[in-house]
Amino acid sequence: MLLAISLSVSAENNSDSLQKKRVIAIAELFNGFAGGADSCVIPFSRAGNLILIRAKADTIEGNFILDTGAPGLVLNLTYFRDYPTTTDIHEEQSGITGGVSAVKKTQVGKLSFDCVSSTAVTADLLNLGHIENARGIRIFGLIGLSLLRQFEMIIDYENSLLYLYRIPKKNASAFKSYLLRDPSTYNTVPIEVWNNKIVTRTIIAGKKLRLIIDTGAESNMLDSRLPNKVFENVEVLRRIKLTGAGDKKVEALYGNLNNLSIGDQNTGSLPVIITNLEKTCLADNSCIDGILGFDFLSLHKIGFNFVNNKMFIWK
Repeated sequence: MLLAISLSVSAENNSDSLQKKRVIAIAELFNGFAGGADSCVIPFSRAGNLILIRAKADTIEGNFILDTGAPGLVLNLTYFRDYPTTTDIHEEQSGITGGVSAVKKTQVGKLSFDCVSSTAVTADLLNLGHIENARGIRIFGLIGLSLLRQFEMIIDYENSLLYLYRIPKKNASAFKSYLLRDPSTYNTVPIEVWNNKIVTRTIIAGKKLRLIIDTGAESNMLDSRLPNKVFENVEVLRRIKLTGAGDKKVEALYGNLNNLSIGDQNTGSLPVIITNLEKTCLADNSCIDGILGFDFLSLHKIGFNFVNNKMFIWK
Protein backbone atom coordinates (compact mmCIF):
# COMPACT_ATOMS: atom_id res chain seq x y z
CA MET A 1 0.00 0.00 0.00
CA LEU A 2 2.01 2.94 -1.26
CA LEU A 3 2.04 6.04 0.89
CA ALA A 4 3.70 9.10 -0.59
CA ILE A 5 4.59 11.88 1.85
CA SER A 6 5.68 15.24 0.51
CA LEU A 7 9.43 14.83 0.95
CA SER A 8 12.17 15.26 -1.62
CA VAL A 9 14.33 12.12 -1.70
CA SER A 10 16.50 10.76 -4.50
CA ALA A 11 17.05 7.08 -5.27
CA GLU A 12 20.03 5.31 -3.75
CA ASN A 13 21.57 3.13 -6.42
CA ASN A 14 25.18 2.00 -6.62
CA SER A 15 25.35 -0.98 -8.99
CA ASP A 16 28.97 -1.91 -8.18
CA SER A 17 28.33 -1.93 -4.45
CA LEU A 18 25.12 -3.91 -4.86
CA GLN A 19 26.88 -6.47 -7.02
CA LYS A 20 29.61 -6.97 -4.40
CA LYS A 21 26.96 -7.46 -1.71
CA ARG A 22 25.22 -9.97 -3.93
CA VAL A 23 28.38 -12.04 -4.46
CA ILE A 24 29.14 -12.12 -0.71
CA ALA A 25 25.55 -12.98 0.19
CA ILE A 26 25.29 -15.75 -2.39
CA ALA A 27 28.52 -17.28 -1.09
CA GLU A 28 27.06 -17.24 2.43
CA LEU A 29 23.78 -18.63 1.19
CA PHE A 30 25.25 -21.57 -0.66
CA ASN A 31 27.73 -22.39 2.10
CA GLY A 32 24.94 -23.00 4.57
CA PHE A 33 21.87 -23.78 2.49
CA ALA A 34 21.09 -26.14 -0.35
CA GLY A 35 20.25 -23.34 -2.74
CA GLY A 36 19.52 -23.41 -6.44
CA ALA A 37 16.67 -22.34 -8.69
CA ASP A 38 14.35 -22.17 -5.68
CA SER A 39 16.41 -19.67 -3.70
CA CYS A 40 18.09 -16.38 -4.48
CA VAL A 41 19.64 -13.27 -3.01
CA ILE A 42 18.46 -10.05 -4.62
CA PRO A 43 20.30 -6.78 -4.00
CA PHE A 44 17.92 -3.84 -3.83
CA SER A 45 18.23 -0.10 -4.07
CA ARG A 46 15.96 2.45 -2.44
CA ALA A 47 13.93 5.44 -3.52
CA GLY A 48 13.39 7.23 -0.25
CA ASN A 49 12.11 4.46 2.02
CA LEU A 50 10.80 2.27 -0.82
CA ILE A 51 12.52 -0.98 -1.84
CA LEU A 52 13.36 -1.15 -5.56
CA ILE A 53 14.17 -4.41 -7.32
CA ARG A 54 14.83 -5.09 -10.99
CA ALA A 55 12.01 -7.02 -12.65
CA LYS A 56 10.89 -7.79 -16.19
CA ALA A 57 7.30 -7.85 -17.45
CA ASP A 58 7.37 -9.40 -20.91
CA THR A 59 10.05 -7.31 -22.67
CA ILE A 60 9.84 -4.28 -20.36
CA GLU A 61 12.48 -4.22 -17.63
CA GLY A 62 13.17 -1.71 -14.88
CA ASN A 63 12.58 -0.71 -11.27
CA PHE A 64 9.63 -2.27 -9.43
CA ILE A 65 8.68 -1.46 -5.84
CA LEU A 66 8.42 -4.37 -3.42
CA ASP A 67 5.01 -3.61 -1.94
CA THR A 68 3.45 -6.19 0.39
CA GLY A 69 0.51 -3.82 0.81
CA ALA A 70 -0.44 -4.41 -2.84
CA PRO A 71 -2.45 -7.60 -3.40
CA GLY A 72 -0.65 -8.56 -6.61
CA LEU A 73 1.12 -7.12 -9.63
CA VAL A 74 0.52 -3.45 -10.40
CA LEU A 75 1.88 -1.95 -13.62
CA ASN A 76 2.52 1.73 -14.31
CA LEU A 77 0.07 2.80 -17.00
CA THR A 78 2.70 5.10 -18.48
CA TYR A 79 4.78 2.16 -19.76
CA PHE A 80 2.01 -0.38 -20.40
CA ARG A 81 -0.64 1.83 -21.99
CA ASP A 82 -0.64 -0.25 -25.21
CA TYR A 83 -1.70 -3.42 -23.38
CA PRO A 84 -5.34 -4.51 -23.85
CA THR A 85 -7.41 -3.80 -20.75
CA THR A 86 -10.64 -4.73 -19.05
CA THR A 87 -12.36 -2.64 -16.38
CA ASP A 88 -13.72 -4.08 -13.16
CA ILE A 89 -16.50 -1.68 -12.13
CA HIS A 90 -16.92 -3.56 -8.84
CA GLU A 91 -13.35 -2.92 -7.71
CA GLU A 92 -11.64 0.37 -6.93
CA GLN A 93 -8.07 1.31 -6.20
CA SER A 94 -8.21 2.74 -2.70
CA GLY A 95 -5.82 4.19 -0.19
CA ILE A 96 -5.63 6.48 2.78
CA THR A 97 -6.97 9.41 0.76
CA GLY A 98 -9.86 7.50 -0.78
CA GLY A 99 -10.80 5.58 -3.90
CA VAL A 100 -9.15 6.52 -7.18
CA SER A 101 -11.26 4.88 -9.89
CA ALA A 102 -12.51 1.56 -11.19
CA VAL A 103 -9.58 -0.78 -11.69
CA LYS A 104 -8.22 -1.37 -15.17
CA LYS A 105 -6.74 -4.84 -15.56
CA THR A 106 -4.44 -6.43 -18.10
CA GLN A 107 -2.22 -9.49 -18.36
CA VAL A 108 1.49 -10.01 -18.97
CA GLY A 109 2.78 -13.18 -20.55
CA LYS A 110 5.69 -13.48 -18.12
CA LEU A 111 6.90 -11.67 -15.03
CA SER A 112 10.35 -12.44 -13.64
CA PHE A 113 12.77 -11.16 -11.03
CA ASP A 114 15.79 -13.30 -10.27
CA CYS A 115 14.59 -16.77 -9.14
CA VAL A 116 10.90 -15.82 -9.29
CA SER A 117 9.08 -16.35 -12.55
CA SER A 118 5.34 -16.41 -13.26
CA THR A 119 3.38 -16.72 -16.50
CA ALA A 120 0.01 -15.30 -17.54
CA VAL A 121 -0.01 -12.83 -14.65
CA THR A 122 -3.06 -10.61 -14.22
CA ALA A 123 -2.11 -7.05 -13.29
CA ASP A 124 -3.80 -3.83 -12.25
CA LEU A 125 -2.94 -0.76 -14.31
CA LEU A 126 -2.42 2.44 -12.34
CA ASN A 127 -0.74 5.76 -13.00
CA LEU A 128 2.29 5.89 -10.68
CA GLY A 129 3.52 9.23 -11.97
CA HIS A 130 3.15 10.94 -8.59
CA ILE A 131 5.59 8.43 -7.06
CA GLU A 132 8.04 8.92 -9.93
CA ASN A 133 7.85 12.70 -9.61
CA ALA A 134 8.39 12.60 -5.85
CA ARG A 135 11.38 10.24 -6.11
CA GLY A 136 12.93 11.35 -9.40
CA ILE A 137 13.14 7.82 -10.80
CA ARG A 138 11.17 5.68 -13.22
CA ILE A 139 8.92 3.12 -11.52
CA PHE A 140 7.50 0.41 -13.79
CA GLY A 141 5.24 -1.23 -11.24
CA LEU A 142 4.69 -2.85 -7.85
CA ILE A 143 5.45 -6.42 -6.80
CA GLY A 144 2.58 -7.40 -4.49
CA LEU A 145 2.05 -10.17 -1.98
CA SER A 146 0.34 -12.78 -4.16
CA LEU A 147 3.59 -13.17 -6.15
CA LEU A 148 5.43 -14.16 -2.95
CA ARG A 149 2.94 -16.52 -1.31
CA GLN A 150 5.06 -19.67 -1.89
CA PHE A 151 8.21 -18.09 -0.42
CA GLU A 152 9.99 -17.27 2.75
CA MET A 153 11.28 -13.70 2.39
CA ILE A 154 13.94 -12.07 4.55
CA ILE A 155 14.69 -8.35 4.21
CA ASP A 156 18.09 -7.05 5.30
CA TYR A 157 17.81 -3.26 5.11
CA GLU A 158 21.30 -2.72 6.50
CA ASN A 159 22.94 -4.56 3.61
CA SER A 160 20.21 -3.86 1.01
CA LEU A 161 19.58 -7.55 0.37
CA LEU A 162 16.42 -9.56 -0.14
CA TYR A 163 16.54 -13.33 0.49
CA LEU A 164 13.90 -15.53 -1.12
CA TYR A 165 13.38 -19.25 -0.54
CA ARG A 166 10.64 -21.17 -2.27
CA ILE A 167 9.14 -23.38 0.42
CA PRO A 168 8.86 -27.02 -0.69
CA LYS A 169 5.37 -28.51 -0.59
CA LYS A 170 6.76 -31.62 1.07
CA ASN A 171 7.33 -30.98 4.79
CA ALA A 172 6.46 -27.29 4.38
CA SER A 173 5.55 -27.00 8.06
CA ALA A 174 9.09 -28.00 9.06
CA PHE A 175 10.90 -25.74 6.59
CA LYS A 176 13.60 -23.49 8.03
CA SER A 177 16.10 -21.60 5.91
CA TYR A 178 19.79 -21.17 6.64
CA LEU A 179 19.34 -17.66 8.03
CA LEU A 180 16.94 -19.03 10.66
CA ARG A 181 19.31 -21.72 11.89
CA ASP A 182 19.76 -20.05 15.31
CA PRO A 183 16.35 -19.37 16.94
CA SER A 184 17.98 -17.48 19.80
CA THR A 185 18.76 -14.58 17.44
CA TYR A 186 15.18 -13.71 16.48
CA ASN A 187 11.60 -13.66 17.75
CA THR A 188 8.81 -15.50 15.96
CA VAL A 189 5.44 -13.75 15.64
CA PRO A 190 2.26 -15.23 14.10
CA ILE A 191 0.80 -13.39 11.12
CA GLU A 192 -2.32 -13.71 9.00
CA VAL A 193 -2.76 -13.14 5.29
CA TRP A 194 -5.97 -11.13 4.99
CA ASN A 195 -7.19 -9.77 1.66
CA ASN A 196 -3.67 -10.47 0.30
CA LYS A 197 -2.10 -8.34 3.02
CA ILE A 198 0.16 -9.28 5.95
CA VAL A 199 -1.61 -8.72 9.27
CA THR A 200 -0.31 -8.96 12.82
CA ARG A 201 -2.20 -8.37 16.05
CA THR A 202 -1.20 -6.55 19.20
CA ILE A 203 -2.70 -4.69 22.17
CA ILE A 204 -2.19 -1.05 23.18
CA ALA A 205 -3.84 0.36 26.32
CA GLY A 206 -6.13 -2.67 26.46
CA LYS A 207 -7.32 -2.19 22.86
CA LYS A 208 -6.81 -5.08 20.46
CA LEU A 209 -5.31 -3.81 17.20
CA ARG A 210 -5.00 -5.33 13.74
CA LEU A 211 -1.98 -3.91 11.89
CA ILE A 212 -0.90 -4.38 8.29
CA ILE A 213 2.81 -4.96 7.60
CA ASP A 214 3.50 -2.98 4.43
CA THR A 215 6.87 -2.64 2.67
CA GLY A 216 5.27 -0.03 0.39
CA ALA A 217 4.40 2.28 3.29
CA GLU A 218 7.10 4.82 4.01
CA SER A 219 5.73 5.52 7.49
CA ASN A 220 3.82 3.83 10.31
CA MET A 221 0.18 4.83 10.73
CA LEU A 222 -2.64 4.62 13.27
CA ASP A 223 -6.34 5.12 12.58
CA SER A 224 -7.52 8.40 14.08
CA ARG A 225 -10.82 6.73 15.03
CA LEU A 226 -9.16 4.57 17.70
CA PRO A 227 -10.05 5.22 21.37
CA ASN A 228 -8.37 8.18 23.09
CA LYS A 229 -6.63 5.85 25.54
CA VAL A 230 -4.54 4.50 22.64
CA PHE A 231 -3.33 8.01 21.76
CA GLU A 232 -2.22 8.61 25.34
CA ASN A 233 0.81 6.61 24.15
CA VAL A 234 1.52 9.04 21.29
CA GLU A 235 3.57 12.22 21.63
CA VAL A 236 2.19 14.47 18.88
CA LEU A 237 4.87 16.69 17.33
CA ARG A 238 3.28 18.45 14.35
CA ARG A 239 0.72 18.43 11.52
CA ILE A 240 1.67 17.18 8.05
CA LYS A 241 0.12 16.74 4.59
CA LEU A 242 -0.21 13.29 3.02
CA THR A 243 -0.49 12.59 -0.69
CA GLY A 244 -2.17 9.33 -1.66
CA ALA A 245 -2.47 7.36 -4.88
CA GLY A 246 -4.95 9.83 -6.36
CA ASP A 247 -2.80 12.93 -5.70
CA LYS A 248 -5.40 14.04 -3.15
CA LYS A 249 -3.88 15.59 -0.02
CA VAL A 250 -5.14 15.08 3.51
CA GLU A 251 -4.00 16.56 6.82
CA ALA A 252 -2.62 14.26 9.50
CA LEU A 253 -0.76 14.33 12.82
CA TYR A 254 2.83 13.17 13.20
CA GLY A 255 4.42 11.99 16.43
CA ASN A 256 6.11 9.18 18.35
CA LEU A 257 4.31 6.03 19.48
CA ASN A 258 5.44 4.41 22.72
CA ASN A 259 4.65 1.07 24.36
CA LEU A 260 4.09 -0.87 21.13
CA SER A 261 5.06 -4.53 21.30
CA ILE A 262 5.00 -6.95 18.38
CA GLY A 263 5.11 -10.44 19.80
CA ASP A 264 7.67 -10.38 22.62
CA GLN A 265 9.58 -7.47 21.08
CA ASN A 266 9.10 -3.88 22.23
CA THR A 267 9.69 -1.39 19.44
CA GLY A 268 10.64 1.50 21.73
CA SER A 269 9.64 4.94 20.46
CA LEU A 270 8.34 4.62 16.90
CA PRO A 271 7.48 7.45 14.48
CA VAL A 272 3.78 7.34 13.56
CA ILE A 273 1.22 9.24 11.50
CA ILE A 274 -2.35 9.54 12.76
CA THR A 275 -5.01 9.77 10.05
CA ASN A 276 -8.43 8.39 9.18
CA LEU A 277 -8.05 4.90 7.65
CA GLU A 278 -11.76 4.45 6.89
CA LYS A 279 -11.02 4.33 3.15
CA THR A 280 -9.01 1.13 3.64
CA CYS A 281 -12.06 -0.78 4.94
CA LEU A 282 -13.70 -3.48 2.85
CA ALA A 283 -17.37 -3.81 1.94
CA ASP A 284 -17.97 -6.13 4.90
CA ASN A 285 -16.70 -3.38 7.24
CA SER A 286 -13.47 -5.25 7.92
CA CYS A 287 -11.05 -2.49 8.81
CA ILE A 288 -7.45 -2.20 9.90
CA ASP A 289 -6.26 -0.20 12.88
CA GLY A 290 -2.87 0.78 11.55
CA ILE A 291 0.06 0.15 9.23
CA LEU A 292 3.63 -0.80 10.07
CA GLY A 293 5.93 0.47 7.34
CA PHE A 294 9.58 1.40 6.84
CA ASP A 295 10.14 2.92 10.28
CA PHE A 296 9.23 -0.44 11.83
CA LEU A 297 10.59 -2.81 9.19
CA SER A 298 14.04 -1.23 9.01
CA LEU A 299 14.71 -1.44 12.76
CA HIS A 300 15.90 -5.04 12.47
CA LYS A 301 16.44 -7.73 9.90
CA ILE A 302 12.94 -9.08 9.32
CA GLY A 303 11.49 -12.15 7.62
CA PHE A 304 8.19 -13.72 6.62
CA ASN A 305 7.12 -17.29 5.94
CA PHE A 306 3.97 -16.85 3.89
CA VAL A 307 3.15 -20.56 3.85
CA ASN A 308 3.35 -21.14 7.61
CA ASN A 309 2.15 -17.60 8.48
CA LYS A 310 5.10 -16.56 10.63
CA MET A 311 7.13 -13.37 10.95
CA PHE A 312 10.72 -13.34 12.21
CA ILE A 313 12.17 -10.22 13.86
CA TRP A 314 15.89 -10.28 14.63
CA LYS A 315 16.88 -9.11 18.10
